[in-house]
Amino acid sequence: MLIGIPKQISPELLKVLMEMGHGDEIVLSDGNFPAASHARQLVRCDGQGTAELLDAILHLFPLDQYVSQPVALMDKVVGDSVETPIWKRYQEIIAERTGQEPSFEMVERFAFYERAKSAYAIVATGEGAQYANLILKKGVITGQ
Repeated sequence: MLIGIPKQISPELLKVLMEMGHGDEIVLSDGNFPAASHARQLVRCDGQGTAELLDAILHLFPLDQYVSQPVALMDKVVGDSVETPIWKRYQEIIAERTGQEPSFEMVERFAFYERAKSAYAIVATGEGAQYANLILKKGVITGQ
């Protein structure tokens, strides 16, 4: 164990986060997402939810401050009436960790799949909420 590393961050995920550079993207996928067939690099976090993992990651991971929307969500399919309260939870977590109100990029389902294929990694979670998939764009750490 290490001091200051959230317990949700596995050694494999920590390595991936460390390897990523400015502008690289990582996908946090829900349990329904085709992660294994779309990932260049797959990290399994099956026992975790996306909100808890997002919170843990943002303790270590800066969002890209040079783009207007460093977080992308998979948009609902037209006509789908499912509720998405997890999006509000994401907003709360990001606001708490970054001090800024997030503006999410909404990405159509199949465009999200294509973008995920080029992400640095996909983190497969056990999240049961629908439309809980998100993409984070890594920023830079300043003053080091």
